[in-house]
Amino acid sequence: MNLEYERRVRALAMDWLDRMDPSHGRAFRREEFRGLAVDGEPIALMNEQGGIMKPRQLDAALSIRTTYTPPGKTPPYEDALGPEGLQRYMYRGTDPSAPPNRAVRRAQEAGLQMIWFLGVAPALYLPIYPVWVVGEEPRQLRFVLALEGQLLVPVGQELSGDQRDWVERVTRARLHQARFRAQVLHAYHYRCAMCRLAVPTLLDAAHILPDAHPRGLPVVPNGLSLCKIHHAAYDQNLVGVRPDLVVAVRPDIAAIRDGPMLEHGLKDLHGSPLTVPPERALAPDRERLAERWTEFLSTGS
Repeated sequence: MNLEYERRVRALAMDWLDRMDPSHGRAFRREEFRGLAVDGEPIALMNEQGGIMKPRQLDAALSIRTTYTPPGKTPPYEDALGPEGLQRYMYRGTDPSAPPNRAVRRAQEAGLQMIWFLGVAPALYLPIYPVWVVGEEPRQLRFVLALEGQLLVPVGQELSGDQRDWVERVTRARLHQARFRAQVLHAYHYRCAMCRLAVPTLLDAAHILPDAHPRGLPVVPNGLSLCKIHHAAYDQNLVGVRPDLVVAVRPDIAAIRDGPMLEHGLKDLHGSPLTVPPERALAPDRERLAERWTEFLSTGS
């Protein structure tokens, strides 16, 4: 293995992805990942037929892929968490010595960074990087993955409550919440549902019901694409969304007289319709909105 070349290709690949999306929050179509070249040779970043990609120029796997599973469907491979809170990634097939699995193992042995393409919609992927393979569980036919910040986590050990909570917080922030944001923004066509701002770097995926709520799952029907101002206002219950998808401004906020941001950025929203995805499966869940609306009505004066 030419370790210097392996590292150089990975550095160039991740730099190329950085330039495509400096915010690390946008999902891309598969064909958009075909533009990288190193020394004049095209480098394939994603295996569109299988989950593990080893370009012909490399000895170790460069990327892994998890396909999109529609709501209510069972994923073909279940990538689970281990006892220490790290992600697992299933082998290609059931033979540990199959070439794709050997390529991942070589990346682990050399300590090489990889890219994880997460499916967020049909043929649409969010690149998560860097990730490392830090262990293997042959009996379960899977590898152990670490995200940035998790390299020192002891693989296979039951962690204390605080330690496990920290590992899972990293996983939520780097993986689950990143996927949630990409899915929500894509569903809303990269616009704020309240003010229609279409600058992706200024957009967030807001939860209707928070993470700690039993139904506060990171799924599109529990999300709203909001600009940072309206996300903060929604989280603080300065503005709310009625179950019939109409925006409301809290009465005490509406009574304040101030500059143009308050007058036009918040108060003018009162009574305006929320812009939502046309697909019913992606639209805000009315029951969740109703519960959050009840909370909104109980705040302010």
